[in-house]
Amino acid sequence: MNIFKLNSERARAFLNKISSRQADMEDKVLDAVREIINKVKQNGDNALISYAKQFDKVELKSLEVSSIELSQTELKIDKAVKKAIDKAYENIWEFQSAQKPEDFIYEKEGIISKTRYIPIETAGIYVPGGKAAYPSSVLMNAIPARAAGVKNIIMTVPCDENGVISPEVLYAAKLCKVDRIFKVGGAQAIAALAYGTESIPKVDIITGPGNIYVSVAKKLVYGTVNVDMIAGPSEILIVSDGNQNPSYIAADLISQAEHDELASSILLTLSDKEAEAVSNEVGIQLSKLPKSKIASESIKNYGAILVCDTKQELIDIANQIAPEHLEVLFEDKKITDSLTNAGCIFSGEYSPEPLGDYMAGPNHILPTNGSAKAFSPLGIQSFMKRSNYIEASKEGLEKIYKDIACFAKAENLDGHANSILRRF
Repeated sequence: MNIFKLNSERARAFLNKISSRQADMEDKVLDAVREIINKVKQNGDNALISYAKQFDKVELKSLEVSSIELSQTELKIDKAVKKAIDKAYENIWEFQSAQKPEDFIYEKEGIISKTRYIPIETAGIYVPGGKAAYPSSVLMNAIPARAAGVKNIIMTVPCDENGVISPEVLYAAKLCKVDRIFKVGGAQAIAALAYGTESIPKVDIITGPGNIYVSVAKKLVYGTVNVDMIAGPSEILIVSDGNQNPSYIAADLISQAEHDELASSILLTLSDKEAEAVSNEVGIQLSKLPKSKIASESIKNYGAILVCDTKQELIDIANQIAPEHLEVLFEDKKITDSLTNAGCIFSGEYSPEPLGDYMAGPNHILPTNGSAKAFSPLGIQSFMKRSNYIEASKEGLEKIYKDIACFAKAENLDGHANSILRRF
């Protein structure tokens, strides 16, 4: 694994490479995604069936998962896996539902001002699929939507070449009371959710992670519908005081690298010795990983260990990177107060990133590619909108009507002023 001094030219080149990879990929697929969206808008279900044949190698007679398919899921799922999904559901539900915001009311001199939190009516959740199965993504999308009070949850997930969706994914959807499920993936699924087709209803918000085609599609339909975020490849940043277990650090770096050849796995450490130990351990663990090809490619191109001279230097670069996942391995726990830009912080050696992927309760759908500087994880508030409410008595308005009229005239809006003055 590459080791660089933080202030070296090689380190700067590496960080530039990491920060630009999303934009580079978007440019390459933009025209193709735009064409897919237009075809779905024009041809609806026929376009979706055609793309399923082209991309997923499957001929679908029906896009929607039937009630029979859904009812058989529990018969096909391993009992231990079912138990794990049930436990994850319980933890995520408890954490998400406890955060439901309450309306805020402010009263002053005859004027009532209120902020209301209202559930979005229809949510479209995108779940990656095809050759892989991600029931955890179902839980992380659907639970906060259900806890928020969303009336209609529409799920899209690509099927395999036999037209089958994994029973684990369907069981998770059933557990979350997802209303309708469609065998559609990729940019075409995003287009269908955004504009609607003969089968798939138009939604108000689209959430969930996907590949670069999905991300670009979400960017293009934003405004027609709301979207949670434009997610890029997965990433982990580990910061260490130099006195931590190299085996743990290496395992955690690899845990993200195995997601995608474009995933980034970075260690910031204060110790040259730890850097060497972790680099060696990564090589050892990769050699024993059953499916090491993706992780090895990711580590080779987008993995690095950066050695920092001071703790402040480490903090500054961590906040600059603003990672999706940030593991903090410091004896001094107060350092987390200074780490302000991260999708999720995992503090301590017994808080590895997969804890957040599955069981802890906070959402694993997180901002990537530096967007944690301004964006937040998916959560219950993602599925709620705020609406303001104002009610004034005659006495309340009378106390300030002259100021309002004065303000309006200062902006040359005489109609506004007249609206106020006519009442007195």
